[in-house]
Parts: sequence; C-alpha cells; structure tokens
Amino acid sequence: MDRELHARLDELQRDPYPHYARARAAEGLTYVPELDSWLVVRDADVREVLRRPEDFSSANALRPDVMPAPAALAVLAGGFGGRPVVVTADGAPHQALRAPLLRGLSPARVGAVLPYAAERAAALLDGFEKDGRVELMAAYAGRLPGDVIGRLVGFDPADVPALVHGGHRLEELLFRPLTEAEQIAAAEDVVAMSHRVDAFVRARRADPREDLVTDLIASVAGPGEGELTLDQRHELVAHLQNLLIAGHLTTTALIGTTLLHLLRHPRQWELLCAHPDRIPAAIEEAARYDTALQGFRRVTTRAVTLAGTELPAGSPVFLAFGGANRDGSRHPGPDDFDITRTAAARHLSFGLGVHACPGSTLAREQLRITLELLTRRMPGLRLADDQRIVMRPTLIHRSPEALDLVW
Repeated sequence: MDRELHARLDELQRDPYPHYARARAAEGLTYVPELDSWLVVRDADVREVLRRPEDFSSANALRPDVMPAPAALAVLAGGFGGRPVVVTADGAPHQALRAPLLRGLSPARVGAVLPYAAERAAALLDGFEKDGRVELMAAYAGRLPGDVIGRLVGFDPADVPALVHGGHRLEELLFRPLTEAEQIAAAEDVVAMSHRVDAFVRARRADPREDLVTDLIASVAGPGEGELTLDQRHELVAHLQNLLIAGHLTTTALIGTTLLHLLRHPRQWELLCAHPDRIPAAIEEAARYDTALQGFRRVTTRAVTLAGTELPAGSPVFLAFGGANRDGSRHPGPDDFDITRTAAARHLSFGLGVHACPGSTLAREQLRITLELLTRRMPGLRLADDQRIVMRPTLIHRSPEALDLVW
C-alpha cells in the first residue's frame, strides 16, 4: 500500500463513523478503496453475513494492511506461529479450534480469575490515586488486561510485559507503514515473543494442568505428555499469540473508549457515580457507541447478492460492527451516548453466532471492575483540559492513543 493510500486509510480509521453514515445512506453496498473491500454497515446486513459463514469465509479476517518487506519476512521465518487461528478458520476446523477456548473462558474459569483482576486493578489505581493526574492508557488500561489474560492462560507474571509488547509490535508490523529497519526491529520482537510462548507450551506439555493451555495443547496434539512436533508447536504458538492479543488489546481499547465517552459526557459520569447499579448498562452502551473491534474482513466463497449488490466469488467485504451499532433502525438516536438506553445490549460489538467472541464475558467483567473502582474512589474524575484526543488509526483495537485524566 502506497503512503498516500495509507494516509487516507489512517484518516478513515481515526474516525470511521462519517464513512459508515454515507454507506448506510447509499443504495446497496459501497466499495472502499482504502479498505480494498465492500463495506457492510447496516445492522441487518452485518447479521446476515455473520449467519452465513459458508458463503462469507473468515480466511482473510486478519489480512494485513501492510505487507512486510522481504527482509522482515526473513526474520519472521525464524520464529513460531503463522498458522490459521480461530478467527481465520471456517467450518469444522473453526469448531475444533474454538472448543478449548470456550472451555478455557467458561464462566467458572472467568469467575475464578476475577478476584485476581479486582486485586490487580486496585493495585494499579493505588499507584496513581494520590497524584491527581494520570495518563490512563499507559498506567492502567494498557496493563490490567494483559495481566489478567496472562494469569488466566498461566504465564509467569514476569513474562507478561514482554508478551504484551510483542503483541503491540505484531500489530505495528502488519498494520502500520514502517521503514525496512523498523520492520526488521519489530519482526525481531515478534520472534522473541514467539520463542517465549513456544518454551511455555513445551513446558506445559511436559507438566499438564487443569487450565486453558493444557486443553489447547490436547486439542492439537491429543492428551498426554508426548513431545510435540514442530508443526504442532507452530500451531499452538499461533493460537496463543492470537488469544493474548485479542485478550489484552481489545479490552485495553474498551476501557479507554468507555472512560473517554463517560467523561466527555459529565452528566452521564455523575449519574453513574450516583447510581453504580447502572454500570452494566453503561458497559453495553459504551461498547455499542464506539466499538473497540470495529469489524473484521470476510471473503465470499461463491457468487452472492447482499443488500442488492452482486458479489462474485472471492469478493472481499469488511463487516463494520461499529457501523451496524450506529444503525438507527436498530438503535434510535444512534449517535447519542446514553447509558440509560434500554436496548443497547442488542449491539454487535462482540460478534454473533459461530464467531461470537468467547472472551466477551472476561472483557465486560474487567470493565465492570474498573468502573466500580473509579466511580467509588475517584468520582471527581474528568478529562484534562490541555489535551487533544487522538484515536489510534486502527479498526481492530479502536481507542485513544493517550487519555489524560485529572481529579
């Protein structure tokens, strides 16, 4: 992708909502060159695609915006991963990959990790509560989810910061325009992360436990302690990298956008502080209003017609969950942020059907813990006046680049 086109893509990603509104108002689907995809933005159309995975494949769900240079690809070849994962699989392979994640993220296992999440959230807040000012993304939103998913998976807490860093670097490498030297440096960080995850997988294979990783290993290699093949190691590293990135980057974004909009609407924040029983409704409205995971790509497996537009086999589409969540036919007054909204939970922020996010409960619970803490301990919280909010140029983990708060 050339720099001019990527600059236009950045502009679209920093504020996609005007593009969604125009596409909803147009007849049929709109082709967007910056995304190299047909844009699907109406609630009914997004739901139709999600209900027809046999016609709309997930194979291109994680297609990069930027193809790394050959030198960076050569570095990546020295690592592990690069195999299909649950969000890029279809049919029976998808079900097989999804099953251990559903068990690992079951209500019981999520419930078991919540005391740690609450303890960690309180400790992070203790670290800056007396300062009167904080940049929330770095000090809190970017740290809690990584710690929690790391605990759930079973990583040594000392390894979690490096794994989180590796996830950020992988996102940079695939979705940001970097010089060749920067790409090589990012690829080296990604490879280091993959080797760390591989060592963890091999250690857990030799010492199975009642946890998500052991289930995942068994789903790939069968139960037992037998040595993993090289291909199995690649597959397991790919799954765990995907789980870690989804588990921390998406929740980080959800925390950031939720606080941004609550504090941009002070009366809503005051209402929440006065009535903390509204926190669950506030979570759903925040997820609807400014969706952390704005959408995923799909590709048609045969010739289909969607919203009156004929799409040949192999046509790329972008399912804009964020666009569907601002569809007035589903959500009256869709551009209003309103935590008293009664039907916000009908949003598509966590997907639908066979590709519904298995980690949605864990994400919601971390945001609930965050809002309960902040409304109780820092009701005077507000946005710092001397800042310009800039959203990250991504449709995968939409959030503020930085969020300065004062109290």
